[in-house]
Amino acid sequence: MIIEISAAEPFFKNGYVLGCEATKEGIIIDPGDEVEDLLDYVRSHELRIVRILLTHAHLDHITGVARAKEATGAPVGLHPDDLFLYEKVVDQGRAFGIEVSPQPMPDFFFDKPKPGEPPASVRFGKYGVFIHHTPGHCPGGVCLQVAQEGIRWNTSRPSKLFVGDTLFAGSIGRTDLPGGDTLTLMRSIREVLFKFPDESQVYSGHGPVTTIGHEKRTNPFLLAVM
Repeated sequence: MIIEISAAEPFFKNGYVLGCEATKEGIIIDPGDEVEDLLDYVRSHELRIVRILLTHAHLDHITGVARAKEATGAPVGLHPDDLFLYEKVVDQGRAFGIEVSPQPMPDFFFDKPKPGEPPASVRFGKYGVFIHHTPGHCPGGVCLQVAQEGIRWNTSRPSKLFVGDTLFAGSIGRTDLPGGDTLTLMRSIREVLFKFPDESQVYSGHGPVTTIGHEKRTNPFLLAVM
């Protein structure tokens, strides 16, 4: 799998480009202020972007949506519980003293499966993206589980997890912004993310790549609740 990462001032938020090396289909995850770098990766790998996927709707994760959609024509997906944040991106910017432009409305929303049903999913080339709801940092936060086509959505095999701001290397997402809740965040980490094998790689919204096992063993915010 092709994986490219970029971050830019002022939030140094990680945006991602994922691509299928066989078909050259790809996705963009959380285009923010680093969007031009992400589009450079798209061009250098000659990818055709089929989806723009948002882990949540805080401003640093969505300020590049308009530019990414203009450049690629790809539809934008978001969890419906974060639509209220997405629609208020200009107000979010004002709260941080930053001027932010309105972004185009999402083209589709991630489904809310009933208990026991498989999560919503999208495809790019030979890879599947399975969308797991992980609220707490905000109501509509999701984890994007990426696996090869043909691998079922179950959590028993190692995966690449794009977790937004739910979990970081050595830390967890903040819960003091609108819609945040610490107990809900901890439940999402324990009941969703920590169900994946220890070898699963965690690609966070900020900071370096880590693994589920490393965070179980060393994350000071989680050791007390394990």
